[in-house]
Amino acid sequence: MKHVLTAFLVSLTVAAFGQASVAYYPFNSVVSVSSNADRAFWFDGRLQTNTLFGSLSTTLCPMVNVARKAQVNYYTGLGVRFNPLNGIDDRDVLEGYSLHVGVRVKPLLMLPNLRVAFELAPYSRKDFKTGNLQSFLGIVYQFSKKQ
Repeated sequence: MKHVLTAFLVSLTVAAFGQASVAYYPFNSVVSVSSNADRAFWFDGRLQTNTLFGSLSTTLCPMVNVARKAQVNYYTGLGVRFNPLNGIDDRDVLEGYSLHVGVRVKPLLMLPNLRVAFELAPYSRKDFKTGNLQSFLGIVYQFSKKQ
């Protein structure tokens, strides 16, 4: 459990020094930190924020842009969801898997770093016996590298 949490924190730190983005999905209570989503390949880490001690569900998602245009990026990726707190009461840390298909749109030309994200993500528990279709709608801010 310590190694998974350490890897997650290191990846967030690395992303923070580059062209990172921060997203908030209010309907799902999820905060996301990702690397530069304008690149062909990027990484997204998500943390559930509606509870601190009941659940600390975290999803790690390597993503790939399938189409990049001036105002919109279409992407897909696989996610692995885990909860470090599950180890406290001897439950498995791994919770499940997801397939993310989404779009990030730059709606305002005068604010090119502000984006709106919409995503569909079929999710399955780790045993593939149950699952659901998740949808995410949120606001993203893409930080720019200082010149």
